[in-house]
Amino acid sequence: MATRQVVRVFSTENPNTTVGEVALPDVFKAPVRSDIVLKVVNDLSKNKRQAHGVNKDAGMMYNAESWGTGRAVARIPRVGGSGTHRSGQGAFGNMCRGGRMFNPKTTWRRWHRKVNLTLKRHAVASAVAATAVPSLVLARGHRVNQVPELPLIVDNLNSEKTKDLLAILKKLGLTEDIEKVRDTRRVRVGQSKSRNRRYQSRKGPLIVYDSTAALVKQSSSNIPGVEICHIDRLNLLQLAPGGHVGRLVIWTKGAFEKLTPLFGTLEQPSELKKGYILERPLLTNSNISRIINSDEVQSIVRKRQVNRCLHDKKKRNPLKNKALMSRLNPFDKVRKASETKKIDDSKKNKESKLKAKRVSRKANRKIGRGFITEYRKGLASADEFTMSDYLEYIKNAKVQIEE
Repeated sequence: MATRQVVRVFSTENPNTTVGEVALPDVFKAPVRSDIVLKVVNDLSKNKRQAHGVNKDAGMMYNAESWGTGRAVARIPRVGGSGTHRSGQGAFGNMCRGGRMFNPKTTWRRWHRKVNLTLKRHAVASAVAATAVPSLVLARGHRVNQVPELPLIVDNLNSEKTKDLLAILKKLGLTEDIEKVRDTRRVRVGQSKSRNRRYQSRKGPLIVYDSTAALVKQSSSNIPGVEICHIDRLNLLQLAPGGHVGRLVIWTKGAFEKLTPLFGTLEQPSELKKGYILERPLLTNSNISRIINSDEVQSIVRKRQVNRCLHDKKKRNPLKNKALMSRLNPFDKVRKASETKKIDDSKKNKESKLKAKRVSRKANRKIGRGFITEYRKGLASADEFTMSDYLEYIKNAKVQIEE
């Protein structure tokens, strides 16, 4: 969206000089609605389509009948007769060779689209406004580094010869953009190359003229990439090819001055389009943070509200919530502290405890070994006493037997 008040008009005889200034129409202040432009371009592009489809009798011109059941074959209709390969083959079905397609495409389809008139006018106004934004023109691929100003206005382009018009365009700094179109010409990919549209190339500048420069239609016809459009018949498909705003446009002075009665202003409706008023931009300043932080806004806004919790209805588990447990059981904090202290003390006295355990274990082993030694000695003395008693018993027994 352009914000200047006037625009310079360049001379065709000497493009380095200006011959005057023109007030900038309000159409260049309209918001650039790329969403509206894309929708309208998509709908308008469908109005050029030609109806196509398949023959309504294709795949059905056979004398075929199903064989029915009982022959261990599918119940698809089969071509009758004999003596040829075709006889007995399936017909009609979309799964059969030579059969019709599923849901055959008919020519009676909804090819065209109706576009709301006001929506179409908004789209054209947005496309015109985008032509004055250098960043959008550059983003679209045009080479405008040598162009003196956008929008580019010349006093007259009513040249009869192509070489004269080409010389004017070169002096205006459009040489690079025209050469880009010539360098990008290539053979189209796909089947369309054999359908009378073999080559394709990029878009060049668009010349918008009025009736006083009618000869430009003839002189520009042989310059690759250069298109023309009458101011009374502004074409959205030329202003935003493919739905992409930012076409490089060259305006004649008469055509540029006619934009105000054609689109009107932000306060007054159009003179030539009945009942049409330009779409008003929602924001005149797009710096939102600056608007919010301005003194005018901050002086009347309310203070930031803080949410206050009036009650706590959430049920909490005291085994997991320490604050709730300490409120229910005040001794719990003391118990946990003692347990923690006990664990810390056990960690600190671990080495001394281990050392005392080793000493006690060593003393216990010594006592155990002494006990086992005394026990074995007692067993040995008991064995000797038992053996002497047994021998004495045998001896006395033998004496009694002999007697």
